[in-house]
Amino acid sequence: MGWTQDYTPLGNSLLLSSLAALIPILYFFWALAIKRMKGHTAGVSTLLIALALAVFVYGMPAHQAVMSASQGAVYGLLPIGWIIVTSVFLYKLTVKTGQFEIIRSSVLSITDDRRLQALLIAFSFGAFLEGAAGFGAPVAISAALLVGLGFNPLYAAGICLIANTAPVAFGAIGIPIIAVEGPTGIPAMDISKMVGRQLPFLSVFIPFYLIIIMSGFKRALEVLPAILVSGVSFAVTQYVSSNFLGPELPDILSAIVSLIALAVFLKFWKPKTTFRFSQEKEMAAAAEAQQLEHQKASYSAGQIFKAWTPFLLLTAMVSIWGIPSVKQALTGHYEGSNPLLLFINDIGGRLTFAPGVPFLHNQILDGSGKPLEALYKLDLAGSAGTAILIAAVLTKFVTGMPWKEWGAVFTDSLKELGKPILTIASVVGFAYVTNSSGMSTTLGMSLAMTGSMFAFFSPVLGWLGVFITGSDTSANLLFGSLQKVTAQSVGMEPVLSVAANSSGGVTGKMISPQSIAVACAAVGLAGKESDLLRFTLKHSLFLLFLVCMITFLQHHLFSWMIP
Repeated sequence: MGWTQDYTPLGNSLLLSSLAALIPILYFFWALAIKRMKGHTAGVSTLLIALALAVFVYGMPAHQAVMSASQGAVYGLLPIGWIIVTSVFLYKLTVKTGQFEIIRSSVLSITDDRRLQALLIAFSFGAFLEGAAGFGAPVAISAALLVGLGFNPLYAAGICLIANTAPVAFGAIGIPIIAVEGPTGIPAMDISKMVGRQLPFLSVFIPFYLIIIMSGFKRALEVLPAILVSGVSFAVTQYVSSNFLGPELPDILSAIVSLIALAVFLKFWKPKTTFRFSQEKEMAAAAEAQQLEHQKASYSAGQIFKAWTPFLLLTAMVSIWGIPSVKQALTGHYEGSNPLLLFINDIGGRLTFAPGVPFLHNQILDGSGKPLEALYKLDLAGSAGTAILIAAVLTKFVTGMPWKEWGAVFTDSLKELGKPILTIASVVGFAYVTNSSGMSTTLGMSLAMTGSMFAFFSPVLGWLGVFITGSDTSANLLFGSLQKVTAQSVGMEPVLSVAANSSGGVTGKMISPQSIAVACAAVGLAGKESDLLRFTLKHSLFLLFLVCMITFLQHHLFSWMIP
């Protein structure tokens, strides 16, 4: 017999049990935001507290709690850690070979205004990477690019995390929405339509909000035409694609349209003043302007294309990896007849492992008595990190870099990312312990008790789920069924509450321990996770409030928007 989860272990009281379940979350906020612990210290100590609560309060057998943490740690290493290592590695290759200076020059030739660079790279290019890969790749790549352009590392990481809000619900070829169809029974297309009638409001607002954070309201108004081109083109494409094509392509299409629209617009329009950060000294700015003029004349179109080749290869590889049939083949699950994909399927099958977690797989029963699956999922070929590594290998040949030097850069990347990966492994371990012990469900049940106000609080469940798990997909799987059942009990449309879970979840991405660790690792701020959390927390809560209001109004006043 397995162990059965108990969601009210303290005196059969939901309130007391919820307060206990909140302890690790509150501790993590305290450790980073107030105590300013280093990320790996806060992560490991939060994991230990979660383990203690799981065993001594929730009654989870100790060996199962430890194995649950190990399951999370493995997931933190692959695919998440693997994506971070390869992303940072690819960026370092461009720096080592001198190509990044040419990339920098080409971006500056479009605009040397920091506000517009943020729109191009953090918002549009980041959204493309989210749609194609997800799992931390957008923030890692975009933030590294911004740092290379001269952005303050903390600002670069924070801006990319906030910009990543708009595309998360449709990330990784629509996986968060496709995945929630199973446990809820609501067609993915219906959920896609509903999310596509919520997030576009954020997608229009976020570019403006980003620039206000960077430069203030008055300076944001100076580039309002560019903001509108970026945000409106993204939002309109997001609405149309999510409502008429499905959940797979909204991010990729919206990002491409937004990127092209803004780049073309900037050929004909320039802001009256150029914005730079206060720490960028005037003399340095003047020297850079002179350097730019020189570089404009000295770099040919061929040189610029070659310099961008690593990121073009990255885009191509990640996009190929995201094609459903290719994804199936890379994990050994292809059932078609294409000879090439069958060949890849054979290799992918040999490199895909999903052993059951000892003492855990089907050994934990949820409240309804259903055994919970627990697997170490190791998709060595199917991971987006492997796609990025292949891009890095091809980059070696494009740039003519010797293998020895290429290997040295890879080794340096691994050494640099040791503590950040420990942080990621520990916080994902914490997420898994929280889920398998039943603590997450306890918190979800508490929010579900809000009755008639559930329409307002429904997105908070998604926000909480993404904070805990670091993934909109996981949050949807965690709370999707609860959202549906609660909605039915309070007279709310289930498709609205399930969509609100996903839309609310996107606002929690910027403060999830996993995302914070990834962003800091990408910009060389390992150990500064507390500073980044303090930067993003208030923005996360504000954007969550907006999603809560949108959901509340759609339920009470604009029900015609519900498909």
